[in-house]
Amino acid sequence: MVADTSIAPRTAEPRPGTATGGRPKRRTAAWVAMYHSVSDCPDDPYNVTVTPARLERQLAWMAGRGLRGVSVRELLAARARGTERGLVGLTFDDGYTDFVTTALPILRRRGFTATVFVLPGLLGGENAWEPSGPRKPLLDADGIRRALAAGMEVASHGLTHVDLTKATDQVLQTEVDDSRHRLAAITGGDIEGFCYPYGFVDERAADAVRRAGYRYACAISPGPAGCGDFALPRIHIGQADTAVRLELKRRLARVHGRALETV
Repeated sequence: MVADTSIAPRTAEPRPGTATGGRPKRRTAAWVAMYHSVSDCPDDPYNVTVTPARLERQLAWMAGRGLRGVSVRELLAARARGTERGLVGLTFDDGYTDFVTTALPILRRRGFTATVFVLPGLLGGENAWEPSGPRKPLLDADGIRRALAAGMEVASHGLTHVDLTKATDQVLQTEVDDSRHRLAAITGGDIEGFCYPYGFVDERAADAVRRAGYRYACAISPGPAGCGDFALPRIHIGQADTAVRLELKRRLARVHGRALETV
């Protein structure tokens, strides 16, 4: 569940690679797409579901423009080398079972990877944090291992999908620290990424994630000043995002603070 839909704005950004008013040319902005569930379920009160057919077309749009979808971990590694051009970060929040059953085969056909943010405190459960709408099953430990074996990045979405900006210090620490340790036990490897439930982040939450040993965290809009890679912005992608809307969102990512900062 998200707190923002990244509706395409009304003004346009200069084309990448052009100079304006004698200023130096800017590097093409890398961006991260935010998905959730992939299914044919028509009941979608929170705009978090895309159909398999729509995902196919959206990924085809990326490929047709010479873009390749990658995990956030891979995108940040490429950015550090200055080779992020042509890459788009792909993220799937909440760890729905349909990531493995439906999204994963589509990603693999394109040769794309992605990051799936899962909830180890709700393994094999359902999206009980949503007050209405359909109940959807969440990945269990075997599903997480299947995603990892397919080359996807598995990262944390906290334990139980609570708003960390309203959590007590103890709950905040548990949600951030314990989720990392539980996922590491399931995957047998380090867990580098975190995603703030609902996209809500403040300085306290960002500090807790940093102290827990993560290397980055995803939000929606940029976080408080100084958060850097611990509040990476993303662009929400939904069922309504046809080729025209995707192109507008891509072009305007930097204008609306939804592009990654270069290093």
